[in-house]
Amino acid sequence: MTFSTEFRWTSAARTDTGCVRQINEDALLDAPERGLWAVADGMGGHAVGDLASRMVIETLAKVSPASDLAGVIGDVRARLLDVNDKLRAEAARRQVSRIGSTVVVLAARDGACGYVWAGDSRIYLLRQGRLMQLTRDHSHVEELKARGQLTAEEALHHPAQHLITRAVGALDVLELDENTLALNDGDTFLLCSDGLSNEVSEAEMANELAPGDCDAAAQRLLEIALARGGRDNISVVVAHAVDLMATDKTQVNPSI
Repeated sequence: MTFSTEFRWTSAARTDTGCVRQINEDALLDAPERGLWAVADGMGGHAVGDLASRMVIETLAKVSPASDLAGVIGDVRARLLDVNDKLRAEAARRQVSRIGSTVVVLAARDGACGYVWAGDSRIYLLRQGRLMQLTRDHSHVEELKARGQLTAEEALHHPAQHLITRAVGALDVLELDENTLALNDGDTFLLCSDGLSNEVSEAEMANELAPGDCDAAAQRLLEIALARGGRDNISVVVAHAVDLMATDKTQVNPSI
């Protein structure tokens, strides 16, 4: 089933193990026909992170496309809470402290979109040439920055750079953040794991996203991260929105 919208969406996705890791613990969802995209990053150093990210994406793929935006976001939240419970139970069964994954989800309906996240996977928006980070990392470094104890430059090389404070499966109670925004014609969204954001600058992201070619942008961003050493798994989803009702769009009626 597809959803009705005045926006036309195109998107592309890439994921890669990188140059150092042996297993790809990232997973992603790229479903433009349903207005749904996601990236999950299994927690490095913990047991079966690939299982955690796969479970997150598999349950998100079952989100109903028939709901309005509020309904979709509610369904996303409910499914992630359910996965959290299942991962906690699986960790107890395996007698490990946790099996977890970050998650970031983007959902679009009509002229708006919503996003939900836990951890340090991110969503960026390129709008009218300006790149904005929509999500705020749930990480120890981000908390230090918020308290003014760390500059953005210092955060790039901080020893606690990979210490996150939230993830699906990390704790018995999962806290999710969410937000919504109205769409503009030409909006381009980038969802990514930290394997990309730790290697590629925002200026480089904006440069690759600017043409609006999702497939080319996803491929180039992956290549840049690999060229920098690919120290982590890398996942990229690029989604581009075109407003079919924008006043500057040329209309063609083939019946005339």
